[in-house]
Amino acid sequence: MEEAIGNSVYNFIDLVGTSTEGWEDAVGNAVKTAGLNLTNMRVVEVARMDIRLSDGGIVEYRARVRLSFKHEVEPETL
Repeated sequence: MEEAIGNSVYNFIDLVGTSTEGWEDAVGNAVKTAGLNLTNMRVVEVARMDIRLSDGGIVEYRARVRLSFKHEVEPETL
């Protein structure tokens, strides 16, 4: 999905980050991993958090995030 904001264009993607330490680390892992391939990341919205259990204990924290990034366009092409 693309959304025009002013003379800019942004994409939004959904990601799921995981961690054995906590939700904050799960969000951080999603953002860090996305940053390996994406530039101009702007906003991360935490949409949902859950945990995975095994034998009655927490084994994984999961955070579903919505991340936006801006497309770089030369002004004369708009």
